[in-house]
Amino acid sequence: MSVLDDYLVDPNLSLLDKTRIQAQVLVPVLRALRSELGKEKADAIVKQALRDWSKQLFAAIGDSIEGSPRKKWAAIQNVFGEVSGREVEVEILRHDKEALDIDVTRCRFAEFFRALGEPELGGLLICEADFDIAATGGSEVSLTREQTIMQGAPSCTFRYRFAPR
Repeated sequence: MSVLDDYLVDPNLSLLDKTRIQAQVLVPVLRALRSELGKEKADAIVKQALRDWSKQLFAAIGDSIEGSPRKKWAAIQNVFGEVSGREVEVEILRHDKEALDIDVTRCRFAEFFRALGEPELGGLLICEADFDIAATGGSEVSLTREQTIMQGAPSCTFRYRFAPR
């Protein structure tokens, strides 16, 4: 069993397919809310709901894993990398005991959400989850990211830093 089984629901379903299913429901709901409440208020409500969901989800996954915060992060990161790996192309710039620097140079999630005209929703569902996963590492793992393809940049810049052991 994978640490992400509950999140993925069906391990035979790709993460991109799962995301497409989520979007089939979320996009019409988001657009209806925008129609009723206005874009700013509707987007704020959806953003808060999705951020709360993601934070709680990955915190619970982290709680279910034995070991130090860094080991929890590594377990989730490894599995998440496996399930999202076929949807992204990456370049590893640095990988040592102090840091992991990765540039994502192609992202099918971003392509999907940009084609829908909803890159902000894609950012909430996919990109922001990276910070929730990093949070499972507690003070032992930090993540900064200056740009994403979802936001229109040519790459996503993941910069993980690890506390000394």
